[in-house]
Amino acid sequence: MAKFIVVHPVGKDLTLEAATPVAKGVKANVTADAFWLKSYYAREEGKLYCFWDAKDIESIRQVVAKGAPDFPTEGIYELDIIVNPEDFR
Repeated sequence: MAKFIVVHPVGKDLTLEAATPVAKGVKANVTADAFWLKSYYAREEGKLYCFWDAKDIESIRQVVAKGAPDFPTEGIYELDIIVNPEDFR
């Protein structure tokens, strides 16, 4: 499976309480073709960055559409190179 990052413009006031129903909706709809790994929130940018293992972009779109239909998505990008610091010991 390929790795992807999904960028969500959520504003600078996102709270864990507000994100919880969205996260639960997405998690309830993951499939073998699109699996949400983790997310990071950059408050200064007002963006949530979500990392996925997926077959393709469309598989991620389907999960997000079912689990969080009103959640904004700025873009979905396939990650071509992943650098792990442990590889440089």
